[in-house]
Amino acid sequence: MFIVIVIVTVLTYILPAGQYERIEKDGRSVVDPTSLEFVESTPVGLLEMFSSIHAGMIEGASIILFVFLFGGALGIMQATGALDSFIKFVAVRFGTKEKLLIPLMVLIFASLGTLIGSAEDALVYIAIIVPMTIALGFDALTGFAIVILGTLATGFISGITNPFNVGVAQSIAELPMYSGMGLRIALLAVFYVVTVLYIYFHAMKVKRNPELGEYGKFRREEHGQLDKNFRMSKRHSAALIILLVNFILLVYGVIKLGWYISEIGGLFLLSGIIMGLIGGLTPSKMANGFISGAGDMVSGALIIGVAQTILVIITSGGLLDTILYYAAGLVEQLPPAINAIGMFIVQLFLNFIVPSGSGQAALTMPIMAPLADLMGVTRQTAVLAFQLGDGISNMIFPTSGVLLAGLAVAGISFTKWVKKWVFPFLLIQVAVAIIFLIIAQSIQYGPF
Repeated sequence: MFIVIVIVTVLTYILPAGQYERIEKDGRSVVDPTSLEFVESTPVGLLEMFSSIHAGMIEGASIILFVFLFGGALGIMQATGALDSFIKFVAVRFGTKEKLLIPLMVLIFASLGTLIGSAEDALVYIAIIVPMTIALGFDALTGFAIVILGTLATGFISGITNPFNVGVAQSIAELPMYSGMGLRIALLAVFYVVTVLYIYFHAMKVKRNPELGEYGKFRREEHGQLDKNFRMSKRHSAALIILLVNFILLVYGVIKLGWYISEIGGLFLLSGIIMGLIGGLTPSKMANGFISGAGDMVSGALIIGVAQTILVIITSGGLLDTILYYAAGLVEQLPPAINAIGMFIVQLFLNFIVPSGSGQAALTMPIMAPLADLMGVTRQTAVLAFQLGDGISNMIFPTSGVLLAGLAVAGISFTKWVKKWVFPFLLIQVAVAIIFLIIAQSIQYGPF
């Protein structure tokens, strides 16, 4: 990211500065595509480049603080033990019902990913699920895929109410928070079916011939350590009811009351505190849980600020509208549906250097949103292209910290994961993404 900052600083001395006129349309700022004028260049100096980092943090402050607030609330929820207890309960309850276990577990992790943006926090469940799947006659890949593909490739990518990809991207694109939910629900359903079938066919193949399995650092005869008599406590059950009510109120609030990131962050904090009280946490433990959860978000939050720094430099150097002008010129002869696919491909590969969903949104959406206006692509479709490109590549790029950490926990090599298992799944996801982007542009996926 710092190298990108240096590059764009140098480009302020090379590329011409341009300026479009902005006009107000339906309460939002849009680019007048016929108004570009090249103006005097304003190159960014060395000291200004470093000063822009602070300016970028200020520009991204509202989103950064929302990420910290949400992470802290999630930390309190996790400190209650209710989420861990629920996963263990489901694993024990359905551990002998193999045909139900895979779709049910994938649904649980997909729900965590699509509703609250679970990613790193899902790693703790790998050590629980992998031994269980091996004990049932499957392999480590089956358990690992249930957690990672369920959370990231099904849930996080579809982002029904995911605050880290869709929430950030829509706020930057000036879209109503969590608008366009219907198509994302359909996207979740398709990805869910694809993921369940892909894992299920692999699991049944290993069941028939265990020699075909990949067991990582676990032995084939190893059994899970779960207590077969495990039951959820009443405290944990009550805390999970509060979490369910939280999501019902969230959906109602954003649809009917126009809630935005402040209200959403406040709702999660309130729910976390109530769950903490029900879970028997002392005020000190809740505070520690909040600090721990917020601490887990430091990397992603800082990336948002650094991404905003790049935008600050591009804007200060007068390059934003120049980039829009030349980018629009490259694709203006293409049908809008193809333009949307082009956006998706750009986001797909950009995720290699910006593996954070919220960071990538902060970097690209200030450019992609007005570019969508110029190309006749709806801003909602541009957000969809972003979330698909960001989510799919998380399954294959070695810069994805969640993927590498999860593989390390399961003891599965990155090479085996990519070459021998996940690559065909990736191609299926790309095909589904392209179909949904064509549908989105054909229906003028909106509200705008």
